[in-house]
Amino acid sequence: MWEQSCGGSSPPFGNLSDTFEVKVMKKRGRVAVLLSGRGSNFEAIYQNSLKPDANFEIAAVISDKKEARGLERARELNLNAFFVSPKKLKPKEVYEKRILEILQEHQVELVCLAGYMRIVGETLLSAYEGRMLNIHPALLPSFPGLHGQKQALDHGVKVSGCTVHFVDAGVDTGPIILQKAVEVKEDDSEETLSQRILKEEHKLYSKAITLFFENRLQIQGRRVIIST
Repeated sequence: MWEQSCGGSSPPFGNLSDTFEVKVMKKRGRVAVLLSGRGSNFEAIYQNSLKPDANFEIAAVISDKKEARGLERARELNLNAFFVSPKKLKPKEVYEKRILEILQEHQVELVCLAGYMRIVGETLLSAYEGRMLNIHPALLPSFPGLHGQKQALDHGVKVSGCTVHFVDAGVDTGPIILQKAVEVKEDDSEETLSQRILKEEHKLYSKAITLFFENRLQIQGRRVIIST
């Protein structure tokens, strides 16, 4: 797509001295979000995708929960929104093949898990190796799995935070892309700590997506090198 503007209003193509400016619209990377719940990270990604300098757009939103608020919100935003039932599509390979069909149909280049409460299987992992991200509310490798904020409080740490990482076959074990530290206050509850971490998640996830589509992420063993 392109836009053209020129000075002068008389002949259809202006005078030879007129200046033409052609703006080439850069292609945006196509992202799919997989979610199971309210979708606050999904909505933050969506809002960031609307910025003029964003290099990505949301091509599809997929949920394993029919009543997920995030899926409802995606429909309100007129995005491509899909419910895929893991109960009706068994075994897991069949369920993930249906998701893969949707991803391919919408030419998805990057899959982002945002509160997706299932371990990703081989079908999706092999198709999107090195092209699937997750965000976790703790500074991995500490406190993986569920309730990372509560785990941090129970262990008495002074600093927690959030982590964006590539997805592999384990639970929150993939190579780490970005992390943001959040101070744990003396009077913190799980709710108050979670709220402050979530604010950072909303910024960090889109930053990682941007880096991905700038081709600045290189996986070297356990490390992710961010090129300048």
